[in-house]
Amino acid sequence: MNNNLTYDFAIVGGGIVGLATAMTLGDCYPEAKILVLEKENDWASHQTGNNSGVIHSGIYYKPGSFKARFCREGSRSMVEFCQQHDIPHEVCGKVIIATTTAQLPLLDNLYERGIANGLGVRKLSAAEVAEYEPHVSCLAGIHVPTTGIVDYKKVAQKYVEIIQAQGGELKLGTKVERIRHTSNRTVLDTNSGSFETKFTINCAGLQSDRIAKKSGVDPQAKIVPFRGEYYELVPEKRYLVKGLIYPVPNPAFPFLGVHFTRMIDGSVHAGPNAVLSFKREGYHKTDFDFKDLAEVLTYPAFWKLAAKHADEGIKEIVRSWSKAAFVRSLQQLIPEVREQDVVPTHAGVRAQALKADGSLVDDFLLVPGKNAMHVCNAPSPAATSSLEIGKAIVAAISQSPSQANTVKV
Repeated sequence: MNNNLTYDFAIVGGGIVGLATAMTLGDCYPEAKILVLEKENDWASHQTGNNSGVIHSGIYYKPGSFKARFCREGSRSMVEFCQQHDIPHEVCGKVIIATTTAQLPLLDNLYERGIANGLGVRKLSAAEVAEYEPHVSCLAGIHVPTTGIVDYKKVAQKYVEIIQAQGGELKLGTKVERIRHTSNRTVLDTNSGSFETKFTINCAGLQSDRIAKKSGVDPQAKIVPFRGEYYELVPEKRYLVKGLIYPVPNPAFPFLGVHFTRMIDGSVHAGPNAVLSFKREGYHKTDFDFKDLAEVLTYPAFWKLAAKHADEGIKEIVRSWSKAAFVRSLQQLIPEVREQDVVPTHAGVRAQALKADGSLVDDFLLVPGKNAMHVCNAPSPAATSSLEIGKAIVAAISQSPSQANTVKV
């Protein structure tokens, strides 16, 4: 054991959701002993540190869902947090545009969803879109004023500083290898020793389903990693984008489509596509892990998903390997963009939970376990929603977290 110390709460995973949860626990239980374990040598190394930096509004999500509620409330609490702690951010708004007549009813549906989610969205004519984004070509659009941008790595680092000030213990380079249960305690065996805790919170992102299974919980879904690749506008072409420009998403496809995002540092990123990653933490086309890939390819649900979205999936693969194809997608939004105007930049990997019937888990998934809570699906907009997810997890834990059946969702 770790000096025979028993922690009240141990969080597995030092991404933005795990850190937000630890910070919220520290606020609610100032006397509690709190531990955060992260297997990497830096905080927020995966989904948090490789995303687009968007403070999402919540317009895309089903009214009443966790995503819709947490994202809408999170867009406010994230901005307030950044203001309070002097973290550079900007509430710049975004436009979502229809470029074909077939997309116009989809744009109307999205507008109605924005209204249902309590957002101050506004319909735009093509001329009105041009007032926001002069280089865009479209038939109509929606303006979403509450969308913003921030560097989530800096947000996560501030969470770390607050946890440390609260007296929480944070350990990098500490990978959970085995989980054992006693009558009212859990032992986390790691590469850096064993830690005993009364309550475990699994926020392991790309590894969350594996951590759940180590704990004896079947989340009824498997993480399938999708890599999203980005290009970046060369500096002399950044003038083409003033803020954020999104297409109307295909409602039959679970990703938003390539879009333009002005980052908080002034650069402009274009993307992402969405392709199967051959490694759970594979940020390059050549990254490969036999175990990770075999788990996906032997999971019947993946083939159901692939068959359902075969046409779009092929287009995504083509965009991954063909810069010309990627640029053609960008030209649907801004016709002036040319191949020489964009250069490759970072990629991210989305931890997407896939159910056995071949359907994607389309909401945040919180699974209770023995003396535990497992966050088994928290892709975008989890960074925007991190403070709200943390509050929800803490609210779901009773005043007696050492008891086995005290978690409700």
